[in-house]
Amino acid sequence: MITGKSIDQLKVGDSASFAKTVSESDIYLYAGITGDFNPAHVNETYAKGTFFKTRIAHGMLTAGFISAILANQLPGPGTIYLKQELSFIAPVHIGDTITAGVEIIELIADKNRVRLKTTCNNQDGVVVLSGEAMVMPPKTQPK
Repeated sequence: MITGKSIDQLKVGDSASFAKTVSESDIYLYAGITGDFNPAHVNETYAKGTFFKTRIAHGMLTAGFISAILANQLPGPGTIYLKQELSFIAPVHIGDTITAGVEIIELIADKNRVRLKTTCNNQDGVVVLSGEAMVMPPKTQPK
């Protein structure tokens, strides 16, 4: 069984990232899965009349990239996502390459908790999302 890092294997400053180019199909698949068919995401005619002047990706689609890091890299498989605070700072457009990142900012060993800074930037380095997460890393596996 593959497991991520336990709290005794982690340190403040550890970080990981994940990058993905957001496609039109990503937006439609996310809309279909969640039921969020806000026309700002799926209707170009409507979106042209908005502040953004074109369709934008769902904010929570972008936030999902953070979940991918926590589940697959840091701490990794077996991690339980407990809390996420988010600020959506700039829009994500179709074709943007988003790099999500997490960095450990606090270890709470007695409660088996890890606090992380979470960010997403576009290909131009613009921060599109920022926040903070709390996770429970997997327990140390018996040898």
